[in-house]
Amino acid sequence: MNLNPSIPVFKLYGENRNWPAADLLHCESIHSRSSLYEWHIRVHQHADLVQLLYLHKGQVEIDIEGVKHHVGHACIQVVPALCVHGFKFSPGAQGYSLSFSAPLIAQFEQQFGRPLQVLRQAACVPVKGSNRQINTLFSTLQSEYEGAGEARDMMLHSLISALLVWLNRQSAPAPDNSSRVERKRAVIHQFNQLVESHYRQQLLVTYYASEVGLSTVYLNSLCHEFYGCSALNVLHQRVLLEAKRSLLYTSMTISQISDFLGFSDATYFSRFFRRYTGTTPKDFRLHPMRELKVP
Repeated sequence: MNLNPSIPVFKLYGENRNWPAADLLHCESIHSRSSLYEWHIRVHQHADLVQLLYLHKGQVEIDIEGVKHHVGHACIQVVPALCVHGFKFSPGAQGYSLSFSAPLIAQFEQQFGRPLQVLRQAACVPVKGSNRQINTLFSTLQSEYEGAGEARDMMLHSLISALLVWLNRQSAPAPDNSSRVERKRAVIHQFNQLVESHYRQQLLVTYYASEVGLSTVYLNSLCHEFYGCSALNVLHQRVLLEAKRSLLYTSMTISQISDFLGFSDATYFSRFFRRYTGTTPKDFRLHPMRELKVP
């Protein structure tokens, strides 16, 4: 797992200690942690946690991978593992933060019978007419989490199951239960894991195709089907994402970032960066909001 050493990595924000309890989840109110930091949770990432931030009332400025947007309505922000994120709340904002450890996610994926893609991509999901239902779920979750009632684990599991079913329904198309589609999803999931583990090594697409047991032609076909681009472009976009993170959140020089991402020299890295963004790494660092979009 390759983390940028200059971006803070926490188990929970502001804590460097190990997981605080025997549970595989953590639930707390927005007030309980954010008020300690003047309602500003600065950019950071989690190595092995997925978080759901539920805003019930108030406003929040959400920073995901350097892109900020303001939200003033009830919503759930999905924060996948390794995603660089931060929040700036209006004082008195109400809601909850729910954190899942990787083993717990694996349990629910086994229960669902497939990967929960909704937990693997950053997204802000409006709650709309389900606000009362979702607020009741989260408030009951926190109450059960902090309590010691009979069959506590069973109740927590049931509440999380209901929440994940709701979230999955909002952000996923109607499921196709054919075995062929499920096999495709499994291959793409395996490919994603390999990319995350090896993107800094500048490996050829043939390596990834071999690891997932496909020809490069068929892997490219699947990537076009799921992502709308080639497998090489998926790799390049992951490298580009880490380049942007490094330029925005670290003090590494461009040459150091080039080495960090496995480029043979900084000139090649700069050409690569400009090809995808329309600007140089130096200009992006100085003016990140002026990035040009290149087809």
